Amino acid sequence: MRIYKEKINSEVEEWKVSIQTPQPISYSGIKRLQRKINKMTPHRVHELITNTVKQITRGVLSGVEYTTSKPATTLAIHNAEDIIRETIWFYASSAAAQGAFTGLGGIFSSIADFPLWMSIKMKMLFEIAGHYGFDTQDYKERLFILHVFQLSFASPSRRPRLLKLIENWEQSSEELPSNIHDFDWKKFQLEYRDNLDISKVFQLIPGIGAIIGGCVNHKLTYRLGKTAMMAYRIRVLQNEQCALRN
Repeated sequence: MRIYKEKINSEVEEWKVSIQTPQPISYSGIKRLQRKINKMTPHRVHELITNTVKQITRGVLSGVEYTTSKPATTLAIHNAEDIIRETIWFYASSAAAQGAFTGLGGIFSSIADFPLWMSIKMKMLFEIAGHYGFDTQDYKERLFILHVFQLSFASPSRRPRLLKLIENWEQSSEELPSNIHDFDWKKFQLEYRDNLDISKVFQLIPGIGAIIGGCVNHKLTYRLGKTAMMAYRIRVLQNEQCALRN
């Protein structure tokens, strides 16, 4: 067990460095291209993304659809993470299949991809939280899930601030809104939409959209799952350190 915890602590430190590494110069060029493509994307698509993120964010905060009960027993972290890796792979594969299917028809069927894909990602995050022993019926645990989601899709300039918030969650959570109606879901959805990989836009093209939709959904869902693992590892390790001190 001690060796395993040393291993994951090392992996967490490497991950922190990797997500804060400055993006290459080509990143700004990619973002300019993405903005041009976004301008060409029909208003209906942008409107759907906005409404989807708004409704799912509200659903997460109110616990209507995704909330799961805290497990009766908490597994040892190495056993829990075996299950979590399988969970991430399952949802990444499900997202890939769904992205490939909706990408077959180009722009019209791809419109359906956004709400379906968002639901898959949120269900995965709630399951991961539960396997780590956190009670997602707790409102602040649902806020943590949203911040994990933000970190995974954040621009390079915002990642350090979000990482710091997650590393100091016990203190940070006290400063967050206690009412779901005070949560800035609009800012949340804008940042998510603006930081989707440019390749996701090409899912709207008939024919190649199926290939791109499957690959991108798998890649981004898997990345989100790994981000969640690292974020919860930080909290688990911190909780154990606090317990030892007390």
